[in-house]
Amino acid sequence: MYDVICIGGGLNYSAAIVLAKAGKKVALIEKNLNHLGGVCLNEGCIPSKNLLHRTKALFETKEECFEGEKKINLNKLQEIIDSSITASRNGVKSQILASKVELIEGEAKVIDQYKVQVNDKIIQAKYIIIGTGSHPRIPKGIEVDHKKIITSHEAIKLKNFPKEITIYGSGAIGVEFASFFAINGVKTNLIFRHQNLSRKFPEDIDKKIQILLKNNGVNLIPNTSINSAKTDKKVKIETTNGKIETEMLLVATGRIPNTDVVATDKINISKGIDTNEYFQTSLSNIFAIGDCNGKLMLAHAARAQALNVSDFILGKEKILNLDNIPKFIYSIPLSYANIGITSPNSATFPIKHLGIRAAIPYAEDGEITLYADDEGFIIGADIFSPYAEEIVGIVATAIESEIDIETFEKVTFPHPTFSEGIDRVLRRFK
Repeated sequence: MYDVICIGGGLNYSAAIVLAKAGKKVALIEKNLNHLGGVCLNEGCIPSKNLLHRTKALFETKEECFEGEKKINLNKLQEIIDSSITASRNGVKSQILASKVELIEGEAKVIDQYKVQVNDKIIQAKYIIIGTGSHPRIPKGIEVDHKKIITSHEAIKLKNFPKEITIYGSGAIGVEFASFFAINGVKTNLIFRHQNLSRKFPEDIDKKIQILLKNNGVNLIPNTSINSAKTDKKVKIETTNGKIETEMLLVATGRIPNTDVVATDKINISKGIDTNEYFQTSLSNIFAIGDCNGKLMLAHAARAQALNVSDFILGKEKILNLDNIPKFIYSIPLSYANIGITSPNSATFPIKHLGIRAAIPYAEDGEITLYADDEGFIIGADIFSPYAEEIVGIVATAIESEIDIETFEKVTFPHPTFSEGIDRVLRRFK
């Protein structure tokens, strides 16, 4: 009998480690121990940002002040990334074992309130934490062959660039890969269903991201859906606006929670595994964290939820406000980040007024907007800037620390940086 069984070796491992260090008897079940760290480490955040950071460096060398043609050797870069991922995966495993967590390789099924079936055995625990992640969503009519019609899992591991690629979907995966391929000289088409890239972007920032993509060489195809796609000598696509032939199709239309782990009708499932504000399922001793609950499909959100559940089990109940978890997208050369909620009490500062603006092409198109409540406490931000994914962490600290504008203004930001835009926008509140 365990105190806690954690199912899924992605960011759920953080819960296993914390609980084991607190003296709990913990088992962590992962169906493939060579996949510890989950999608984030192996096919998601970590390898994709390695690709994008090199591509950002390549983008900057295209300025007139650089001489000679530069390009990425994708095969060599993949070797570097693979080595880094292997080291990180080994590090995760070492942390788990050092914490006295029992690692079990196998496919788990939750069969009852305290029971988990794995490798033809039934094990029990007082608490169960499900963290089984998600998988790519494939729209009806698209025949993925993982060679010419691919998902992000295959795109992240390509060792040679295609001459042409069409991407379907304009969320984070679609926009990031569009930048990656186009800047690396690949003829890139981006198909998306509406006029805007995403309902999550403020309209003015959405337009600016579209301009950046066009400047990078991406052919935007808005207001278009794919009805069917199959592989012949080329990929043949039928859309709502006609036919397209392309060398490769990347399907980037979102992800679906993995819920097959649930083998009892006592746990409710809708868009994902249903949970309350403490991430408890309809069986109160069983929790679901990360992508599998469908709330917020971000690795750092999964980790935050795992740690929140750990605290709950250890008697420290608190509600995790998912609005205050940063969200961001790596477009190049500017990225977009968002946190919190909006309000009429807001101020915006254009990046073009910062001295650092000329250090990165197109930085002058950026802006930082902060939102405050009626009492002047910071409650949210929209940031479109180089390194927005880093800058938003400053705002996250202010929100969680319940800092008001007057207090925030006391901070001295380093110069010249893009983060000092926060100082400038604070002084625009009235």
